[in-house]
Amino acid sequence: MSNHRQTTRTGFDFSLALMLTLMLVLMLISPQRGLASEGLKGNFYGSKPSEKPDWFKESFLEFEDDVAEAAAAGKRVMLYFHQDGCPYCSRLIEENFTDPVLKSHMIRHFDGISLNMWGDREVVSVAGQDFTEKTFAAALKVQYTPTLVFLDERGKVALRLNGYYPPRDFRAALDYVTRKLERKLSFSEYRLDALAAVSGTLIAEDFYLAETDLSKLASISTKPLVVYFEAPNCAECLTIHRRILADSATRKLVEQADNVQLNLASDRVITTPDGTRTTARQWARDLGINYTPSLVFFDQGKEVMRIGAFMKTFHFQSVYAYVLEKAYLEEAEFQRYISARADHIREAGFDTDIWGYESFHD
Repeated sequence: MSNHRQTTRTGFDFSLALMLTLMLVLMLISPQRGLASEGLKGNFYGSKPSEKPDWFKESFLEFEDDVAEAAAAGKRVMLYFHQDGCPYCSRLIEENFTDPVLKSHMIRHFDGISLNMWGDREVVSVAGQDFTEKTFAAALKVQYTPTLVFLDERGKVALRLNGYYPPRDFRAALDYVTRKLERKLSFSEYRLDALAAVSGTLIAEDFYLAETDLSKLASISTKPLVVYFEAPNCAECLTIHRRILADSATRKLVEQADNVQLNLASDRVITTPDGTRTTARQWARDLGINYTPSLVFFDQGKEVMRIGAFMKTFHFQSVYAYVLEKAYLEEAEFQRYISARADHIREAGFDTDIWGYESFHD
């Protein structure tokens, strides 16, 4: 064999071996779409550890004292509810709490206090009631982590953020609380003026209904009603449409509900599920919408659940499933429900990624 043929053969063998090795590695590290036929449990992905910032207060969790100490220093209290492995909490820590401008602002104006929503540390509320961390979270009906509760100088709630807000939205929340604007207007009013100032069209979907009388729709349909409040040129709206709603498993759930899209800046006249005639813009204000996109879930004309912060596919799906299954009637704590849902999917042999945009189950 000539040296040229030997070199070519050796190069070919090396390339083939490299290709096979890469394929094997990808098979080992990539989430699998289904392992049920092999009787294997699916893998779990997306859990992310996080540590509270070192500038948070080491509190005895006696909130009347915490509020008084913060007020004496010209600050306000910020309660941070989290849980182990929460990727949204990790994002809050990594992007919001470490941003130099946001961090400096928070250190100057807030005493941060960390609470594990499943923790057992003793808590004394501003009103003097005794709780543990988990019973206090349950009393406040914490459904998402992170949840941030900002307290004023009297220990009253100045603002509550249910879920993760990206830095731009979070900055607006800090500005609102720091300037004590809750005394003048709601956070929804503060935000909607800016969100409504953007012109343009919304992103259409073939499952959106054109119905404007939501009371009539609720009376004749047995399906839950989901109202999407969106705004033109909204980056997170684009993400939901292009990444989450494009997922086939998500779409199967979405199409089991009646879905209506509203521009929160619109003066379009609608009838709400309770029969009130109003405009889309006014209804958004009445509901306290302060983030786009926000989804409000109704069952038999009554609100039962809401998405009002940044969310990825698994949690988005889980809210739909929670409402479609009417699980909220028996399981009031949404976080327990999604934990059980993840286990169920994995038991069926499918991987679960709580921090990705692709589903690996049907």
